[in-house]
Amino acid sequence: MPDVGYCQREDVSTAQHLSLKGELSTVTASRTAGSRNEHTHRRNLSAMLTMVHQRGSMTRAELTRATGLNRSTVGALVGELVALDLVAETDAPASRSVGRPSPLVTANPHVVAFAINPDIDAVVVGVVGLGGVVHGRVRIAAQGDLSVTQALDATEAGIGQLHASMARECLVMGVGVAVPGLVRSTDGTVTRAPHLEWTDVALRDLIATRTGLPTQVGNDAGVAMIAESVFGAGRGVTDLVYLNGSASGIGGAALVGGASLRGADGYAGELGHTLVNSDGIACHCGRRGCLETEVNLQRILAVTGEPDHGGQYLEHFPANGSTALHAELDRQADVLGHGIANLISVFNPEAVVLGGFLSALYEARPERIAQAVAADAFAPLADHVRIERAQLGENLLMVGAAELAFAALLQDPVGVASGT
Repeated sequence: MPDVGYCQREDVSTAQHLSLKGELSTVTASRTAGSRNEHTHRRNLSAMLTMVHQRGSMTRAELTRATGLNRSTVGALVGELVALDLVAETDAPASRSVGRPSPLVTANPHVVAFAINPDIDAVVVGVVGLGGVVHGRVRIAAQGDLSVTQALDATEAGIGQLHASMARECLVMGVGVAVPGLVRSTDGTVTRAPHLEWTDVALRDLIATRTGLPTQVGNDAGVAMIAESVFGAGRGVTDLVYLNGSASGIGGAALVGGASLRGADGYAGELGHTLVNSDGIACHCGRRGCLETEVNLQRILAVTGEPDHGGQYLEHFPANGSTALHAELDRQADVLGHGIANLISVFNPEAVVLGGFLSALYEARPERIAQAVAADAFAPLADHVRIERAQLGENLLMVGAAELAFAALLQDPVGVASGT
């Protein structure tokens, strides 16, 4: 595990209270709750923190241009975020321009969240700072089928391991969980995770009780799409389809007009269960020929004779593999292209981003997949669609899960940090 000794230790059970420095009370007490300008003020703080979190370090001058606010207002907002320990200001690199360089504003990477990803073979636990900085991660292998109790025990153990190297100046915002299954958005219940064989598991409440931390739960593909749209291949794209291939199958999510497509209950995006072969292999969902049974990591590994790789991220397929492997990659590339063509017809995206083993499959067969898409898609819709590999690699789900935990802070920095 990478070193995560980036600050002094703090009791994780009380971290949710966010014991900030003493000047916090001075900053917040100077404002009258419910004042006419309070909503606008908090919205501006939100915009400022979100920008430096998502875009990286920005000078005050850049923030002034990006927000349209005047320099003095930006200076005051930055000062407040500094007092809250949410950002830091440093001297900007020297430039040739005349005048004093504008200070550089950076999100505080010691404001952190724990990220959890339970899957069929292991639970991965990470700690992620603002700006998408992954400080460390541990992988705890499952003993047989991953039960809910095993997942909770592994979560608690993983947080304990990471916390042992953390420090009290770290501000823990909560826990974000990425689950390969259907998650009811209203209460964080995993209503069905076929590969895990979980049904109606109140995971948000169970983890919150175990850790004493605010917890948010989302579908793994949905949170991966968030991560890629903020920090990766989908940055700046407002209409995007994301497909992720893992040990548990294929998950999907869509960004439409800049907003995540959620559906009435939060279940939208089960793209791995679109039908591509009516005579295909039986799926865990009870049907036959789902995309995730026809494009499947286990079927590739069976041909190679390789072990499961512990469910770890598989970045590349061997270029010099057997004839059987190349035939299977060709077959799966054709099916994936057919599936992507269907999704293009539904969503009309600007980009399709492929993560997990689908990224490796695209790297191995880019032309074949592109040809299958072109052959099957309704031409006007597919003319300008880009197919991209996800950029965040093994950190993808850690960064995405952490975004769930950071969401409340980014929306209302003062309210969350001060508890007002």
